[in-house]
Amino acid sequence: MRKNIKISAAVASAAALALGLSACGTDSDPAARSESGAKADTSKALVVAASPTPHADILDFVKKNLAEKEGLKLEVKEFTDYVLPNTATQSGQVDANFFQHKPYLDDFNKKNGTTIVPVVNVHLEPLGLYSKKIKDLKDIKAGQTIAVPNDTTNGGRALQLLAENGLITLKDGVGTAAKLSDITDKKGLEFKELEAATVPRALNDVDAAVINGNYALEAELSPAKDSLALEKAEGNPYANFLAVKDGNEKDPRVEKLAELLNSDEVKKFIEDTYKGSIVPASNAPATS
Repeated sequence: MRKNIKISAAVASAAALALGLSACGTDSDPAARSESGAKADTSKALVVAASPTPHADILDFVKKNLAEKEGLKLEVKEFTDYVLPNTATQSGQVDANFFQHKPYLDDFNKKNGTTIVPVVNVHLEPLGLYSKKIKDLKDIKAGQTIAVPNDTTNGGRALQLLAENGLITLKDGVGTAAKLSDITDKKGLEFKELEAATVPRALNDVDAAVINGNYALEAELSPAKDSLALEKAEGNPYANFLAVKDGNEKDPRVEKLAELLNSDEVKKFIEDTYKGSIVPASNAPATS
């Protein structure tokens, strides 16, 4: 049984209430100091918020196989949505998070006034189109309904996947910021917007659905085998990364975890475990 600590309602409320807190100044040694200005206590566990699959699984691998020998104490808290990991990181309820990509983070920071920053890329989760009723992309027809994520970045990303596969036509230049109103030709299809975590549960109620890679795996769907259409990994801007509140990037525990997440051991774990459904990202920092 996994020993990770799941976020409680009380903790979630505290994280949300503390969202507006701003970072305090640091002193002359910011590389070894936390947002409060105090020197980071490397003897304490680094608490990381993560989605259950694959993020917490990857962190579990690091905790069980790599962290202790490197002197890193690691604690994982599982979250099942895309909001609380950032609010908890902003408030200091957790030290870091691992669940998101850069377009989502940029949009979240802008809308919520948060100051979360990426540290290092870890893996890619290709977005896919799935169905329990349709066996081939060519069988999607006018009058059918497709569910898509309702958040700004993943919604636009989903529409781009549909456009790239000829199911809809979008306005020129809308990119991943595309909205349903940017569809110039729906080709007779209907769309249902849902919170990303709930999309897999809608598969029985719609004809097809665009599902994030981590939620597909949690629903026991294989992106590599079960999807009708799948994002390409090459040139994909949606690498998932370790993130912290601005100013905490140089916490020695964060730097050590970033190093371990990009280790050969973790890359092999991702490749062996997910068989192409999730792929390791490059070692380049996620700030580019």
